[in-house]
Amino acid sequence: MAIRGVKARQVLDSRGNPTVECEITTANGVFRSIVPSGASTGSHEAVELRDGGREYRGKGVLNAVSNVNSIISKKLIGRDPCQQKEIDEMMINLDGTSNRSHLGANAILSASMAVCRAGASHSGKSLHDYIASLSGNRKRALPVPQLNVINGGRHAGIENDVQEHMIMPIGAKSFSEAMMMSVEVYQTLKNMLKEKFGASATNIADEGGFAPDIKELHSRLELINSAIEQAGYSKKVVLALDCAASEFFDGKTYHIREKKYSPGELVDYYGDLCSVFPICSIEDGMAEDDWDGWIEMTSRLKKIQVVGDDLLVTNTARIGEAIRKKAANSALIKLNQIGTVTETIDAVNLAHKNSWSSVISHRSGETEDSFMADFCVGVASTQIKSGAPARSDRIAKYNQLLRMEEEGIGYIGSKIR
Repeated sequence: MAIRGVKARQVLDSRGNPTVECEITTANGVFRSIVPSGASTGSHEAVELRDGGREYRGKGVLNAVSNVNSIISKKLIGRDPCQQKEIDEMMINLDGTSNRSHLGANAILSASMAVCRAGASHSGKSLHDYIASLSGNRKRALPVPQLNVINGGRHAGIENDVQEHMIMPIGAKSFSEAMMMSVEVYQTLKNMLKEKFGASATNIADEGGFAPDIKELHSRLELINSAIEQAGYSKKVVLALDCAASEFFDGKTYHIREKKYSPGELVDYYGDLCSVFPICSIEDGMAEDDWDGWIEMTSRLKKIQVVGDDLLVTNTARIGEAIRKKAANSALIKLNQIGTVTETIDAVNLAHKNSWSSVISHRSGETEDSFMADFCVGVASTQIKSGAPARSDRIAKYNQLLRMEEEGIGYIGSKIR
């Protein structure tokens, strides 16, 4: 069966900003996918094409939509949607740039994901089983979620600040129990914030986490840890951070609020936090090009997961360099950082072949599309990062994983690496 039609349109993400939706039509039906968008983005990411101008304050994506409808569609119609790799390579070559700046990663990815959905249907497989066949993966396990319960940094409109404060229910026996634990901790934290700081402290930011006016990172972590204890999940729910350190690095020094740190001093600071709190993972603890800082952090913080996001940008060349330099031990994976399903699978497989973990991640500008949940199970990632247990754009991913649990897929639990 061949692709009969390709159509893209401008729709809205969770921040009300435009993004690209693509639909692929075959004899089996219509298959749609929507591309998310980040706020805290790495400079090495594939280019998200925006229109500029006055409409939507320059954030329109009509040029990317046009690229799908007038350029990509001509190359897709008549092709077998089960030829994912060949189709992705065709779109990469059609773009002709190293960073997808001609057609736009948002244009290419929208078509790539929609083709993947069509291919799954034509193969008679669920989306996650089909992605597993594309990646050569024979394992199935539901991931440990990383849930962002307090937002800082750009996600909360704060400069020089740690961005995400997360919980991970590693002690759950099933994914449904993991979500129950997480929701109970989240609601307990909400009540604690309201009682201590008033109703305004429970306002939520881009990813559904609360955004209280608490300056000290130590104080935020104390609150979250107290909520875990009060909910009755000590040792079963642990902490994780996404520091987004590129946002508070000036090229030499790291600035967290009013305090300054050299790279070595920042590693000391993280080490002190890990000795006080049950932190099992730190993402982007160093800036995207501070390779020496990353190497030192990975060498010294041996007991935790050191996750590269802006450092790696789901790019196999940068992941390979980090592996050789021992600059991390885990890769954050975002489909729109690289631009195609095939390249994203390659990034995950490279990490796993080198005994790294992978964390499949949403973006701060998310959509109702739950593709990443199926992708996570399909490539056998041990973790998924989809924000707080709030806002339907985040919950859509968790709900999809709950549906998969009914198929008898087990929970990975404490084996996050």
